[in-house]
Amino acid sequence: MATIKDVAALAGISYTTVSHVVNKTRPVSEEVRVKVEAAIKTLDYVPSAVARSLKAKTTATIGLLVPNSLNPYFAELARGIEDYCERNGYCVILCNSDDNPDKQRSYLRVLLEKRIDGLIVASAGGDSGLAQGLANVRTPMVIVDRALEGVDADLVRIDHEYGAYLATRHLLELGHRDIATISGPATTSVAQMRLAGFCRALAEAGLSVAPERMLESDFTSTGGYSAAATLLEHNPPSAIFAANDMIGFGVLRAAAERNIRVPTDLSVIGFDDIQMSRYVYPALTTVGQSILQLGEMAAGVLLRRIATPTLSTEQRIVTPSIVMRESTAPLAGVFEQYR
Repeated sequence: MATIKDVAALAGISYTTVSHVVNKTRPVSEEVRVKVEAAIKTLDYVPSAVARSLKAKTTATIGLLVPNSLNPYFAELARGIEDYCERNGYCVILCNSDDNPDKQRSYLRVLLEKRIDGLIVASAGGDSGLAQGLANVRTPMVIVDRALEGVDADLVRIDHEYGAYLATRHLLELGHRDIATISGPATTSVAQMRLAGFCRALAEAGLSVAPERMLESDFTSTGGYSAAATLLEHNPPSAIFAANDMIGFGVLRAAAERNIRVPTDLSVIGFDDIQMSRYVYPALTTVGQSILQLGEMAAGVLLRRIATPTLSTEQRIVTPSIVMRESTAPLAGVFEQYR
């Protein structure tokens, strides 16, 4: 691999002059600049990012820590973050913790050792160790999706409680009264807030929820399928609020295997509005906001924090809305009022 001294030798000038051309740290004549650029092209020289970052005290690199890159939500979030950073001259290092708190903390150390300019964290949840580690981080940071107690950082997330409330209200307005929910892990703040929104909507309607109508799962299609199999085995509800779209996909599969028609026999609504929810059959009614835009918003907040570290910490809570598709319908027997 060619070095800066190789470029200098070929151009017939000092390597410090080459450095000035590459890093634009001092004006040089047009003749010298042309010689240097020709030598760089001939040798296919790649400047050392490490050396340049030491001089500039910046790496133009953002660290992104996500809990599960197989979940389309985090894939879309990462894409939004990456697109915004690329447009603004930053590259992104993606680390996937596989919902493993130990791996999450390990990746955090790796990212900080690489002298990143900023950090975006989508937490796996339920990990006080990560929160303690982040509490001492001085690198500009934004938390996305799941708040971390005790961490003083900018936060960008959707309004989980209100979104679940909207989803449940939608089912109630369609005439459903026997409504079940499949929530995420109780250890995560996201699951807690979405379950709270579900319960609030039912309480306002004067309804209580039997424990057997509230099942806990993880945020995966496998978890949703297993929980739905239990709900649909005997005396199935008329509607299910799935705490995310992946759970909703599992519900659709479990219903299809039992010849339960969606939405004629069972209405299903999800949360997040991942792109895949448009293409399952039937297309999933859901609650959400553009995940790509959420990622771009998080990246924008971080780059402003990097540029002006003294800004006051801010919280951006995005209001979700119902995305109507094909998996919800009025309860059988109340169709007339919707004509």
